[in-house]
Amino acid sequence: MEPPERYGRETTGFETAEKIILRWDSTVSEEAREKMIFEGDRCEVDRYLQAVDEIQRSMSSTTISNDDQTKVNSAIQIAMARLEDEFRNILLVHIHAFDIDSLLADLGSSSCSRTNSRRESSDFLEEDHLDQEETPTSTAASAALVRDGGGSGSGDVLKHIESSTSAVSSYRSTSSIREVDLIPEETIEDLRSIAERMIAAGYLRECIQVYGSVRKSAVDLNFKRLKVEKLSIGDIQRLEWDALETKIRRWIRAAKVCVRILFASEKRLCEQIFDGVGTAIDDACFMETVKGPAIQLFNFAEAISISRRSPEKLFKILDLHDALVELLPDIEVVFDSKSSDSIRVQAAEILSRLAEAARGILSEFENAVLREPSRVPVPGGTIHPLTRYSSDPSTPDMDFSDLEGKTPLELHLIWIIVILQFNLEGKSKHYKDTSLEHLFMMNNVHYIVQKVKGSPELREMIGDDYLKKMTGKFRQAATSYQRATWVKVLYCLRDEGLHVSGGFSSGVSKSALRERFKSFNAMFEEVHRTQATWLIPDSQLREELRISISEKLIPAYRSFLGRFRSHIESGKHPENYIKYSVEDLEISVLDFFEGYPVSQHLRRRSQ
Repeated sequence: MEPPERYGRETTGFETAEKIILRWDSTVSEEAREKMIFEGDRCEVDRYLQAVDEIQRSMSSTTISNDDQTKVNSAIQIAMARLEDEFRNILLVHIHAFDIDSLLADLGSSSCSRTNSRRESSDFLEEDHLDQEETPTSTAASAALVRDGGGSGSGDVLKHIESSTSAVSSYRSTSSIREVDLIPEETIEDLRSIAERMIAAGYLRECIQVYGSVRKSAVDLNFKRLKVEKLSIGDIQRLEWDALETKIRRWIRAAKVCVRILFASEKRLCEQIFDGVGTAIDDACFMETVKGPAIQLFNFAEAISISRRSPEKLFKILDLHDALVELLPDIEVVFDSKSSDSIRVQAAEILSRLAEAARGILSEFENAVLREPSRVPVPGGTIHPLTRYSSDPSTPDMDFSDLEGKTPLELHLIWIIVILQFNLEGKSKHYKDTSLEHLFMMNNVHYIVQKVKGSPELREMIGDDYLKKMTGKFRQAATSYQRATWVKVLYCLRDEGLHVSGGFSSGVSKSALRERFKSFNAMFEEVHRTQATWLIPDSQLREELRISISEKLIPAYRSFLGRFRSHIESGKHPENYIKYSVEDLEISVLDFFEGYPVSQHLRRRSQ
């Protein structure tokens, strides 16, 4: 396209400018439809912008005729439509997905975050394994309460959670914000030059809408990379807890990137393009871009904060609370304008509700342990419903010297666990059979140990030393069970009282031996009949206890049978006394702790 002649007078200037504008009218020119001005020669860009400026000057001229005014209005509409297309195209060309891994690494190296950012980065690097792996992190409580020295009552913990919610700005600076260049500097100048002319011509609304729609698609693209899903509050609340745990871990990592990098960088870009162009236009464009995504992001945490409370959710709720405590100063910096009040208010309200949810769970948990009233023992000595409900617990019999350095939340949990143990020990006394009393305690303490081992957060808070004490507790209960049950049975297999001596002969008293076999048979049959209906739910624990029983019972019976079988078989009706072979006992032990009667075991074996 040829350069225009220099403008001589006002009319000539307008006519020359009009020709340039019409030459790039995509509604009538095939060439204009196929090419973009800002992708071509810079001289042509300058000519077009000068033409737009000339048209705009003509609009304010007092000497222009009515006919020329119509031409000016038509030219400005064509020019603005063209600039809008150019504006959109430049923005579209510069939509890029973030390198999430490097951004997380950057946050990890520079942020004051209390969570392990290096681990967070590796979680995104290994996203395929995210659903299978549990990432142990510092819990909200251990992070936010670490400075407190004591006080194990619920009041201390709950007050501290509340104070951490109202004084978040004291935790850390906002130096964790990391703005990145979303668009090159020279391209920003082009966007700014277009925006200035569109706004000057009264096309502010169109400019904001184009900018917001394109940049929002860039934000959405990065949301997908961060795996921030578009779920309603109802969708989130209907998810199974296992799936929700994974999403909570992912959300915490994504929220840090969104607030500290993505939203902060979008805000900076708006300032670079629109600052000074008009009153608060940069803020209007920023909110047009990120308000929807920000609400989508925080709706997840809001859904968790108002979901049904249960003990297993405590640590993840505290993790969310801790993450928002960290992020709130950054949220206040990024969303600092009046038009973004709603985002700041939503984040603060979610933080308050998460704290309230944590307080409620702790209180309900404590009340459930303190006030569980049942006196009826659970059948078979299996795990009490109270223990299953209190699935975050640990162990009693606290040596208070072990509590030094514990945070209020850790002390509170241990306090609840101590009460739980005492409650369980009280319930164990309702069993008339001492052996079943010990089996009940073994089952329940073992269940608690397994729950602690399965929760990285809880294990960290309780500590491995205390975990060893808990393990010793259920093993001691197993030993007590064996003594209560099998000492009497094995006592039948002793030699004492079987040998007789006289003046002319010595040997074995067959009558005493027959009574001994009869006593053993009766005792073993009763134990077998009874304890086959008892239940050890954990298969590994069940097998371990059976092996321990066999290691004591089978060698003792084999030895006794080997020494005295001949004395019985030489008499009448030996089958009345030797009812079991060694193999019979081995098979019978396998029936123990399955939770159903011997008759069903026999039927199962016959089949």
